[in-house]
Amino acid sequence: MTASVPRAALGIEGLHKSFGDLEVLRGIDLDLAEHEVVCLIGSSGSGKSTLLRCINLLEPIDAGRIVVEGDEITATGVDVDRIRRRIGIVFQAFNLFPHMSVLANVSLAPRKVLGLGRAEAEARATELLDRIGLADKRNDYPDRLSGGQQQRVAIVRALAMQPDLLLLDEITSALDPELVAEVLNLIRELAGNGMTMLIATHEMGFAREIANRVCFLDAGRILEIAPPAEMFSAPREERTRQFLQRVIDAGRL
Repeated sequence: MTASVPRAALGIEGLHKSFGDLEVLRGIDLDLAEHEVVCLIGSSGSGKSTLLRCINLLEPIDAGRIVVEGDEITATGVDVDRIRRRIGIVFQAFNLFPHMSVLANVSLAPRKVLGLGRAEAEARATELLDRIGLADKRNDYPDRLSGGQQQRVAIVRALAMQPDLLLLDEITSALDPELVAEVLNLIRELAGNGMTMLIATHEMGFAREIANRVCFLDAGRILEIAPPAEMFSAPREERTRQFLQRVIDAGRL
């Protein structure tokens, strides 16, 4: 009996992106299987955030193609709004609406984009907030929450759209160290439940623990991709070794 092959959740081929004369992505090739967690590591400016923004079509690409679950989302005439319903993205800045309660922040997109009624959208939001231990904060406004709580709400807001793929862009970078753990615990739970995720992160220990594979980006290219045990103990490329040694010297691995 032939073993089943995991369905491809994401395929990126020959992706190029420039801002003026600055070439930020220089031919990215990457595949994610369904339920896989891949972490992007690399120095600031290596292209991690731009790659995530291109996948969610927040930035138009200059060349190449992006395929999500068999659909080429970079094809001419694609319905961008339809694609974005399938791809959730969370940034390092929480981007919660300050004039809305937590419940309203989480239930807004399902109501406006998916067409759910208020009761159904709020029930979905409440269930998600309960899962992360914040149901009692549903009527609070964002400025009443800690940074860690706000970031967890931002992640839940993305999950309320029931995406097939979740993109996380340095989601702990704006947090005090003691607040990082509660956000990472939520990501661990999502990974355990089979969410397909592409995560840009500076948290090397977390990447080693949670990722199926780790990609090292350098100057807009994927220089190396490997399982965490191999990437962090025996990287092949000299540039990867230099980067990881600086991380170790800084006490971050």
